Amino acid sequence: MFVPDMFRRNVFDDFFDFPEIPARTQTAAVMKTDVRETENGYELDVDLPGIKKEDVKVKLDDGYLTITASTSNNKDEKDKKGNYIRRERFSGSYSRSFYVGDAVTENDIKAKFENGVLMLGIPKPEMLPKPEKEKYIAIE
Repeated sequence: MFVPDMFRRNVFDDFFDFPEIPARTQTAAVMKTDVRETENGYELDVDLPGIKKEDVKVKLDDGYLTITASTSNNKDEKDKKGNYIRRERFSGSYSRSFYVGDAVTENDIKAKFENGVLMLGIPKPEMLPKPEKEKYIAIE
């Protein structure tokens, strides 16, 4: 039937009856984050489906932890003569920031990437070792 489905994003999908594009559904599910508080700190699980470890960057700057991920997808479908039936490209980057405090350093944060999930361990500021306030000078 040629009545467009109101819930689809592309009206032409009704005419060509193409299945849903995985990249389109993937963008809605990217960077979902679970935050758990533990006795010693916080654990973050960031869902990054379809993204490779080398495309993920984690940066700490002025107390803000920023997670950036990028991806690209290219699908070419041709008929037997080499004419395009469908040609779609997708590329994008995603970013999220969390304030973790000025006392946290890069060495305090533990990161692991496994099965499309980035796991971060961040200590609570009160659990970090306190720097010595009084520094004594050695007398010769």
